[in-house]
Amino acid sequence: MLRVGSVSAALAGLLLLPGVVSAQATIAGLVRDASAAVLPGVTVEASSAVLIEKTRTAVTDGTGQYRITDLPPGTYRLSFALQGFTTVRRDGVAVSGSGVIAVNADLRVGDLTETITVTGASPIVDTQSVRREVVLNNETLSTLPATRGYGSALATVPALNIGGVAGAGATTAPTTPSTIRP
Repeated sequence: MLRVGSVSAALAGLLLLPGVVSAQATIAGLVRDASAAVLPGVTVEASSAVLIEKTRTAVTDGTGQYRITDLPPGTYRLSFALQGFTTVRRDGVAVSGSGVIAVNADLRVGDLTETITVTGASPIVDTQSVRREVVLNNETLSTLPATRGYGSALATVPALNIGGVAGAGATTAPTTPSTIRP
């Protein structure tokens, strides 16, 4: 009976793991005109090769705000369009991990065929959540010492007390963090 319970728990853990592991971010922001008035009804498109559907669309609400949720990590191109205004594009919006990435846009009155492309790095500061996240890239993981278990990877995260990392007085590295301290 104990074996059936442990097998059931392991199976449930495997089924729930993809939801925990997959990082999904949100791009949100505010769209205004040249006089700083909010613009409702602006079509906002986020396109990327990492999206199955290649493009996700949102429309700004009555307060000029939009929100595109459940975005996998990757580089995105945002397009803001409203009839009678110039189309604004933001290229190279980097999404990694989860959280809310703020991308605001200012549209100006223009011809229907005029398009403005804004280039530059968008800040990766989540101003809408207090959660802190660290994404370890492949280069960081490959430069870890010979112990390449979860404990060694977790030891690279600042302010994370994992309690008993191998080499710090413990004989084995833990597979899950025991405490997280802010």
